[in-house]
Amino acid sequence: MQLLRGFKFYVVTVSIILAGCYSTFAQDEKKEEGEVFIEVKPGSKNALFKGDDNIEFKLKLKSTYKDNQDGKLTYNVLSDDFRQLSTNSMPVHLIKNSSETYSVLLPKRIPGFYRVHFMFNLTTYDDTVKRVFGIDPEKIKTALHKPADFEAFWKGTIDTLKSIKPEFKFTEDKKRSTKEKIVYLAEMKSWEGITIRGWLTVPKGGKNYPVLYRVPGYTIEMKPDYDKEDFAVFTINVRGNGNSRDVIAPDYKQYNLVNIESRDKYIYRGAYMDCLRGVDFIAANASKLRLNPEKIVVEGGSQGGALAVFVAAMDKRVKLCTFQVPLYADMHDSYAIGSSYPTDTWPTLVFHDYIKKHAGFSKEKLLAVWDYYDPQNFADKVKCKVLMGIGLLDEFCPPRCSFGMFNKFASTSNEYFVVADKAHEVNFTYFTFQYYWLKEDFRMP
Repeated sequence: MQLLRGFKFYVVTVSIILAGCYSTFAQDEKKEEGEVFIEVKPGSKNALFKGDDNIEFKLKLKSTYKDNQDGKLTYNVLSDDFRQLSTNSMPVHLIKNSSETYSVLLPKRIPGFYRVHFMFNLTTYDDTVKRVFGIDPEKIKTALHKPADFEAFWKGTIDTLKSIKPEFKFTEDKKRSTKEKIVYLAEMKSWEGITIRGWLTVPKGGKNYPVLYRVPGYTIEMKPDYDKEDFAVFTINVRGNGNSRDVIAPDYKQYNLVNIESRDKYIYRGAYMDCLRGVDFIAANASKLRLNPEKIVVEGGSQGGALAVFVAAMDKRVKLCTFQVPLYADMHDSYAIGSSYPTDTWPTLVFHDYIKKHAGFSKEKLLAVWDYYDPQNFADKVKCKVLMGIGLLDEFCPPRCSFGMFNKFASTSNEYFVVADKAHEVNFTYFTFQYYWLKEDFRMP
């Protein structure tokens, strides 16, 4: 009986102790519950500054902690290839459940793009916010790496394409057509006699529709585009994409590696020609399909940006060019910047991996092939107006490289649209701007 009483006393005692511990832990947990919300606002629109501007960021902090948060804000400025350029810090004092705004002034810089890391180390909160800012992007100059036989190579390539009979076909796809739009499946022969396909969407009624010619992003399947009320939209699937995979059908990760060691056999030689053949299709069938061949705009994003620049450069039937986050622009600098990232990132990642696995192939040989395909090397041939959209946080297409190419376009009436808080994308506002930009230039109501 005494043993039982002792056991009961032990259980009660332990329960009280555990309850006390739980209460203490709960109080500590409750005490530490909270968050700090950080809003970063650059002192200039879209984080682009002139050389004589003050480079300022305002950081608005909102604390939901029930205790004061004390510590410091450290802000490091780095080059776009992660070389540290400066570091500074300031004290931070956040009263519980309050907001505070801190102003950070950064050293002036030469034209280029820079990273700034805002690092907060507070009582119970740590975080790093990363941003990118630009200085006089229109003054950025990048080196050209254009082979001596560049012009001859592409003239010969295009002449060969012209010798291939296109055998154009178009068939209405009644299942995809709607009350407002007619959808056609387009087919044609392209480089090496390979059949490629695309989708043409034309509004019902009316005629002489301007053509929005959309070229594909990296292995993106292009489908009928129903969204444009005032345009006919032609979406092309280059070889290896979508419904053009009969002969060439590489894995997603391998597309830009197909025959990478050969300038003549590299997959992009055919892909670039496929895009030109698409313009041939529009021009050859314009009257039958109620299209206006005098109003063709080429548009693409990511890989499609490179394809769009090529088409605008090599085919004067294209009257406008618009693209977003252009992949492969200035491959030499892009490769160097991509190789500087703390974590290996696509597309440099796949090139690094290929070089490691193929003895005798090197970065120098890779870039020697790419010198024939780098969209920057076609920029001086782009005579039509251009609209470019980029995200400053883009690691696939570094902003320095995008502007290095942009600044080489022949027209002086070009425009750009920069989104400070986006990576490999732009926002909805860009596409609204693009739509009205096209309508204004084509003088559409």
